[in-house]
Amino acid sequence: MTGTSEHRERPRVAITGLGVKTPAGNDVETFWSTILEARSCAAPITRFDASELPVSFGCEVRDFDPTAYVGPKESRRADRSTLLSIAAASDALADAGDVATDPARCAVVAGTGIGGLMTIEDGIHTVQTRGPSRISPFFVPMMMANASAGLIAMRLGWTGPNLCISTACAASTNAIGEATRLLREGSADVVMAGGTESVITPVAIAAFARMGALSKRSDDPQHASRPFDADRDGFVMGEGAAYVVLERLDRALARGATIYAEVAGYGRNSDAYHITAPSPGGNGAAACMQLALDDAGLDPSEIGHVNAHGTSTTLNDAAEAEAIRKVFGDDSPAITSVKGVTGHLIGAAGATEAVATVLAVRSGQVPPTANLERIGDDIGVDVVGGSPRDVGSRPAISNSFGFGGHNASLVFRPVS
Repeated sequence: MTGTSEHRERPRVAITGLGVKTPAGNDVETFWSTILEARSCAAPITRFDASELPVSFGCEVRDFDPTAYVGPKESRRADRSTLLSIAAASDALADAGDVATDPARCAVVAGTGIGGLMTIEDGIHTVQTRGPSRISPFFVPMMMANASAGLIAMRLGWTGPNLCISTACAASTNAIGEATRLLREGSADVVMAGGTESVITPVAIAAFARMGALSKRSDDPQHASRPFDADRDGFVMGEGAAYVVLERLDRALARGATIYAEVAGYGRNSDAYHITAPSPGGNGAAACMQLALDDAGLDPSEIGHVNAHGTSTTLNDAAEAEAIRKVFGDDSPAITSVKGVTGHLIGAAGATEAVATVLAVRSGQVPPTANLERIGDDIGVDVVGGSPRDVGSRPAISNSFGFGGHNASLVFRPVS
């Protein structure tokens, strides 16, 4: 393992708690088993009548009861994205155990791509059909993108740094990365980091379909999300939230915490190329992965697998595959994308996939990519399909790339 004195001297960052609310499951055990089974969660939309929309299916979070976490009144005064966020963060903290420390040394970093879109759409409909006097007085705090970060801190009583990151589909990967930096620089002892999104709405579905980003397989939703497959035709809209509890490794060891993995490296940069398309040849993504490897002090040969952004769109998957080839050469590590199971959770995708990557690092199993029937001729990397692959407990990279050219990569490694 490579590394400089800077890497050895800076505080190491451990993951000690996980929480998820996703289409693949509302607890970590169910989520992981669904991912390993490569069982697609795409189905017709149930929350509203989508029959007139160009795409009528998505990956919804099923059986989610916010009143298990908040009171009935509070549940009516928060957007669904915020409620999913509070629930996932609460589960992560319960999983981490007693992190008791000075509240001023506890931070929250939450990511989201859009924020309270359901609230925004409902508010516009109310004004148009019932008049401006009937809009809720809670509309503004419900639709704010930073509502999750604020409410999580309020519930926990944590008064340290409180940040909201909105870098599209890279948001919650950035959130975990920036949380790691807070711990390394000594600005916090414990950080709740992750993200949320709930944009399975009429406007969002219509808009993403109009721009050609969504799969049109309404007659076969379960096989619609097919990352790296030759017949991929777009992503499936998903929703959910995921959070991790981060703390200094020495502190976690001292309190006897369960340590899932270490956040060893973080890279972030910008394509500075196009508002929606990746940079040609995946140059920005390749540079981002290399930044994460450099930050971790690791050589590409030490990586056991890459949890790809892998959206199931033609451009993204081809560009990401080319980026992986640039970093790893012809002998790429095992590649997987969980979006064949969960769909694309937009701002929550990075944190959800970080949890999957951490569980893969801990177990040594790389989940298969759902619906991978024939790898695209434009891919040229080792994508895992069919069944899980045992690669041993080795470091892994998790990638997220967002509209606007935002790139973020995290390196996780096991802690022996």
